[in-house]
Amino acid sequence: MARIARFSWLLCLIVASAAFSQAYPSKPVRTIMTVAGGADVVARLVAQGLTSVLGQPVIVESQAGAGGAIGVEMVARAAPDGHTIMLAAASNIVGRQFLVRNTPYDAIKSFTPITKVADTILVVITSPSLPFQSLKEVIDYGKRNPGKISYGTSGIGTNHHLSAEMIRVLTGIDWVHVPYKGGPPVVTDTITGRIQVGFSILATVSPFLDSGKIRVIAINNAQRHPRFPNIATVAEQIPGYEQPPGWMSYLGPAGMPRPIVTRLNAEIVKIMNSPEVKTKAENIGFLASTTTPEQLADMIKRDLAIMERIVKAAGIQPE
Repeated sequence: MARIARFSWLLCLIVASAAFSQAYPSKPVRTIMTVAGGADVVARLVAQGLTSVLGQPVIVESQAGAGGAIGVEMVARAAPDGHTIMLAAASNIVGRQFLVRNTPYDAIKSFTPITKVADTILVVITSPSLPFQSLKEVIDYGKRNPGKISYGTSGIGTNHHLSAEMIRVLTGIDWVHVPYKGGPPVVTDTITGRIQVGFSILATVSPFLDSGKIRVIAINNAQRHPRFPNIATVAEQIPGYEQPPGWMSYLGPAGMPRPIVTRLNAEIVKIMNSPEVKTKAENIGFLASTTTPEQLADMIKRDLAIMERIVKAAGIQPE
């Protein structure tokens, strides 16, 4: 009898879960975007695709302040019914807790992985009005002139911030961190000369390249980018440098029903791998790359280990 009772309970659970999935979504779905800049193009392309297949509006809401932490915390506290999800960066999920004390969410326990959607192309920029042609030239100048170089990032705890800290430790440069509430102001103040160096994503920088308002002096990825074949990576210019993880992924609050996760994964993967969306994403600096929920979960665990190793090697203490 006990075995029959357990089977009946399991059957009821499966039926209820399936019914819940079929009823989803019952209202508009919020996509909290914790990444500023060109990432909104990806978020809106996915939202348009989801709207057409889910039968409810999928609304993109930008919450990129405090290095994305505000939006991430909103999602961590949301109801796990699939009506609130987020497009987040690696720095939001795996980086911040190593650099900011009392981070109010846990990279593993607070979220339900849905799918990775893209790898981000990270760049180091300066103004063409300055004489620097490479990151190495900036480092050499900064070492001769302590405190005279300021660099901007999209906030404390981002992979941009961690990259600059690694550079500081490896080279001994004494430069000043200027954290911003998102990526676009970093580019604006680099153009105007308020800061000498900016760490950004290619998608945010792209609109200013053709006009010559920005100069890329390093690629902050493992390989050079086809668009800039003559620009060296940070690792090529600074021996011993290890890049922080850089990706964008969809996640929801912890405890989302499996059928909803499966459906969202299937639809988002289909959208991202469509030729039109893939091409648009890559044109602005994102390399489309999707995963299963399980693969994303494993990737987050692996990147936490990588981030911990980088932070320890750099001797960085949380602020």
